[in-house]
Amino acid sequence: MLLLPDYWTWDFWLAQHDQTYHLYFLMAPRALGDPDLRHENARIGHATSHDLLNWEVLGEALGPGAPGAWDDQSTWTGSVIEAADGWHLYYTGVRRSERGLVQRIGRARSADLNTWTKDDDFVLEADPRWYEQLDLDTWFDLTWRDPWVYWDAESGEYRMLITARSNEGAPDARGVIGLARSADLETWEVLPPLASPGAFGHLEVPQLHRIRDRWYLVFSVYEWAHSGDRVARGLAVCGTHYLVSESARGPFLLGEEEFFSGDPRGELYAGRLIETFEGEHVFLAFLQFVDGGPFIGGLSDPFPVTVDIDGSLRIDRAGRLSPPAPTNTPSVRSA
Repeated sequence: MLLLPDYWTWDFWLAQHDQTYHLYFLMAPRALGDPDLRHENARIGHATSHDLLNWEVLGEALGPGAPGAWDDQSTWTGSVIEAADGWHLYYTGVRRSERGLVQRIGRARSADLNTWTKDDDFVLEADPRWYEQLDLDTWFDLTWRDPWVYWDAESGEYRMLITARSNEGAPDARGVIGLARSADLETWEVLPPLASPGAFGHLEVPQLHRIRDRWYLVFSVYEWAHSGDRVARGLAVCGTHYLVSESARGPFLLGEEEFFSGDPRGELYAGRLIETFEGEHVFLAFLQFVDGGPFIGGLSDPFPVTVDIDGSLRIDRAGRLSPPAPTNTPSVRSA
């Protein structure tokens, strides 16, 4: 497990290159005292590993913009993809003057996965034709975050999945997986949602992952963000689940009602499916709690993933989680 003595860590994503896993994660000082304050003080950290177990922490990769910039309050969850000119990191940003209520998506570039430079000319915003805008009488923010970028061979274009909300429907069930596309990773076009399950207020930290002949659209939800219908049926838990399809382009359906990783408090959250360099599929997650204890803020060890004959996913959580020993971290460097 990865646990930093001076920083909470939570949402994360990986890039895999030259037999090295590059981990990017949200981080905020434990000196804040209250874990709920971490969101408005988030930066993006970086660590590397060769086995997903032992990590070398490299410090800060990307932080907020200069005062007045669209991302001058916090930098949040994103993804990394290899491009013709190196690597692109797509991330979420929020602005102080808007009290962090309006989310936008930005981009940074790197030649080596270590040093990142923001592209100040790139900002992607929610299109009001399909996506809810800021309305505090309906929801507590303008939801447009957690970009997951990938190459879609079927359509011959890059695609971006986004945590978003539809501009119609019951407020507690408007959560959708937003969609954008690009031919070259430079110019992006926002499209209607890829998936609209009508069961959650939002679907956080989306990821598209293929195992065998199925595509799993992974997402996470806190128990309070389930629709009233799911709450009434006793299905509201905190954790990670998935929609499933036989095509990367959908349609995506909620195959199972019960989460494949979830519990009332949410020991594990914002999980990712990872295909290792050895070809195995594992599950990594942000570690929130252990055995009813206080908030931890770390990264779990990988859990093996198995696939049932009907395509349902299972994670092997044999043995109980125990709080890990802190990992030493160097002084945080500026991006």
